[in-house]
Amino acid sequence: MKDLLTELEKTKADLISAISAISDEQFNTVPFKDSWTPGQVTEHVFKAVGIGVLYGKTQPTERAPDENVEGTAKVFLNMDIKMKSPDFIYPSAWPHDRKEMLAKLEDSFKKLIAAAKTLDLTLTCLDFKIPGAPPWTRLEFLWFYVFHTTRHINQLKNIAKALAG
Repeated sequence: MKDLLTELEKTKADLISAISAISDEQFNTVPFKDSWTPGQVTEHVFKAVGIGVLYGKTQPTERAPDENVEGTAKVFLNMDIKMKSPDFIYPSAWPHDRKEMLAKLEDSFKKLIAAAKTLDLTLTCLDFKIPGAPPWTRLEFLWFYVFHTTRHINQLKNIAKALAG
């Protein structure tokens, strides 16, 4: 449990740092062909961090509550795998406000950390299922948020390099 809290805090700090390294002027700039802007990446991460699923309907889990964590890490932390975003978390095309997105993400991660500290993480969430995955526990969703966000922190760092270059 302590590792999860440590990783949530680290992911939050790394995300804020990666976004903060990009100027307001560059936040809505396409860095290279077929790329999202930093603002779009940030919106996508915000949409993907679904706090509501953690507080939705649950049931007792009849397997190890962390059974899917390792497999999820292998997929989402492998930067050689190219993924396509599901429509429901696809970012909008309009300009994004960097300070507003930073505040929203800061708030979302604060709520994730509070959930990790207060909820029974062994319960299986019933209100939402990741496409192609079995129903996940609260613990698995929290680790997914860490892995998915880490993937996009790397993307933001690459975008920042391209925009600076």
